[in-house]
Amino acid sequence: MYFVYLLYSEKCDRYYTGYAADINTRLTRHNNGFVTATKNCRPYRIMASKSFATETEARIEEARIKKQKSRKYIEWLIQGNW
Repeated sequence: MYFVYLLYSEKCDRYYTGYAADINTRLTRHNNGFVTATKNCRPYRIMASKSFATETEARIEEARIKKQKSRKYIEWLIQGNW
């Protein structure tokens, strides 16, 4: 099982979208500075996540969300519309 997750940093008022098989380990890596894209805005917290049966499905969903390039869209998903 794979997860697509939406993270939020209060420090930078920024969202980050990603996918992983183990969401808790991945969040720890984000918050410990091992992920270049998120290391300057730590700490992050998980705002929402959705599970997928395969890695391919998760990657497609992650790409679809990132393609929107919309903070409003991410906030809409977090509000329960995912």
